[in-house]
Amino acid sequence: QLQASGGGLVQAGGSLRVSCAAAGFSFGRYAVGWFRQAPGKEQEKVSCVNNIDGRTYYADSVKGRFTISGDLNKDTVLLQMTSLKSEDTAVYYCALSYSCDFPKVLHWGKGTLVTVSS
Repeated sequence: QLQASGGGLVQAGGSLRVSCAAAGFSFGRYAVGWFRQAPGKEQEKVSCVNNIDGRTYYADSVKGRFTISGDLNKDTVLLQMTSLKSEDTAVYYCALSYSCDFPKVLHWGKGTLVTVSS
């Protein structure tokens, strides 16, 4: 089970951190990704960290603004979001797979809403 938390309301230009915690298993052998879904838009893979080799992925839309990190001791993956824009408003979901290519989603976490006000 994945538990996402940390969403909220923030002004444009501000920062927010969302976290994804594992319950009942360890992240150590998996990739953990963050996806987002905005109203009327397709789901977007925002970022991912492969906890096996440490590789990370960022969508072009968030490069340089978002940072993903994994704390394997706590089985938590954090997504630090800075310089937020109104277009970052979405429900953010974390998900588990074997690699950041996400050939198969093993688990989805419940979403957490991020709202960026302009």
